[in-house]
Amino acid sequence: MARARILHLHSSFDLGGKEARSVKLMNHFGDLAEHVVLSADANALGARDAIDKNIKVEFPGDAAPSLQGVPGMGRYRQIAKYMKRFNLILSYNWGAMDGVMAHTLLGKTMGLSPLIHHEDGFEADEIERLSRKRNWFRTIALQRSHALVVPSKMLQEIAVKRWHQPFEKVARFPNGVDVKRYSKICQKGSFPGFKKRDGEVVVGTVAGLREVKNIPRLLRAVAAAGDHVKLAIAGDGPQRSNIEALARQLGMEKRLMMPGFVRDPARYIGLFDIFALSSDSEQYPISLIEAMAAGCAVAATDVGDVRSIVDEQSRPYIVPRDDDALAEAIRTLASDPDLRERLGERNRNKAYNEYDEQRMFARYRQLYGSAMGRADFARQD
Repeated sequence: MARARILHLHSSFDLGGKEARSVKLMNHFGDLAEHVVLSADANALGARDAIDKNIKVEFPGDAAPSLQGVPGMGRYRQIAKYMKRFNLILSYNWGAMDGVMAHTLLGKTMGLSPLIHHEDGFEADEIERLSRKRNWFRTIALQRSHALVVPSKMLQEIAVKRWHQPFEKVARFPNGVDVKRYSKICQKGSFPGFKKRDGEVVVGTVAGLREVKNIPRLLRAVAAAGDHVKLAIAGDGPQRSNIEALARQLGMEKRLMMPGFVRDPARYIGLFDIFALSSDSEQYPISLIEAMAAGCAVAATDVGDVRSIVDEQSRPYIVPRDDDALAEAIRTLASDPDLRERLGERNRNKAYNEYDEQRMFARYRQLYGSAMGRADFARQD
């Protein structure tokens, strides 16, 4: 049977959580599919380097309709006309919602293939309160989508109550990782500039340096946790210069390791004594599951499904979005290596039992294959 042609409509395609999952699925589908990727942010294409070289994928850029612009039927017709050449359309997050609206308004008359939308969370402007205008737009745009995929219980509830989607249409697929890869011993050289002396404790995180991740909160918490506590940040983004400036103000330069984006967390995340998240908003963070699979103790803000993801004995260290609360959680873990080891092992066991990526792959194969009427796709090993 011919390869399935799949169109991906992304808000951006730098290597964050949703992009990492999308790339993993592309690689997993192998030669059963070929892909075309559009990004609303034309300059955000960093995740393309993680796609296996044998995967057939195109990035048409200006040769395809833009996902940005003033809403209007003229734009929507252009987008819908482009969709006609594909067997399945996959859209991701708010930045791709014009594509979803084009499909809902014109899909039936133009005979378009099914569209499945994926929502993974919100940016800084919707942390405290969801936008009424965006809620209304999503409610209309998602009416004729084949399914809406979310990773978390919180997003599932929002989709049903705020966006008025039928419960049976909302597929909750928790994120997964290749848990076996994270059991391997990590080497310091896999994280550029990694240094740890006797008696030091390393707190680490993997995150895009964006406002919603609130890395300054983590920096302040580590600074307050003790002079023997260091911070390692794998990631890059627009907040980098602000974080570096704050580190200088706090006198943290010698306690901060920030090499930028570092590929393949399985090679280094196990170097961290404590994995930390300081975000103002998350849903089902892949980096947290990676850290658990590597056997890390966790200190994190209580956002999204974080509290339910970790082992129950780690929940006292899932705290409000507050600098002092996060500092106290880190300080407690940093002072007790036996506690860290015990919690890390329990997190590892939970990751192995619940978050293996093969389970995630099977769910997506079934959904995508069913939407396309491709039993071979759904049955792929």
